[in-house]
Amino acid sequence: MSDIRTKDVDDLLAVLAALDDEDTVFTLLEDLFTIREIRETSQRLAVARLLAAGKSYAAIEEATGASATTIARVSKCLSYGSGGYRAALDVLEGK
Repeated sequence: MSDIRTKDVDDLLAVLAALDDEDTVFTLLEDLFTIREIRETSQRLAVARLLAAGKSYAAIEEATGASATTIARVSKCLSYGSGGYRAALDVLEGK
């Protein structure tokens, strides 16, 4: 288990898992994160979706405004990460 997985993190996970209304989750995100953090996190998910669809870095950069560094970081997580992006993309595909 990662060093970041603390009781406080587990509490946050429990709250997120229990919330089943998108508007309520959004209000929590607004309280927890800055607007910039919400936008950057959302951008990373958009990058993951485009990478999974086989888009080039240049096309992703143009579509999302993400830097090549961000795209590379997301790509690495998609290939070698713990599966979080894949789980998120599965949720979006089922939406």
